[in-house]
Amino acid sequence: MAPAKKNKKGEGFHSAAGLIRYFDAEEETSLKIDPRYVVAAGIISVIALELLKWKWPV
Repeated sequence: MAPAKKNKKGEGFHSAAGLIRYFDAEEETSLKIDPRYVVAAGIISVIALELLKWKWPV
């Protein structure tokens, strides 16, 4: 049976750490929307579409 190979430096979890740091960083100039507004917009959209379907059935 061959001996187990050791991981080379920079492979595996160590190389993925750079990607995690990249995606965790937020830009200062990005548009920030409160999550409550996104949920409210979704609920209002569903209600509006259901009312339109009720008013003008296809």
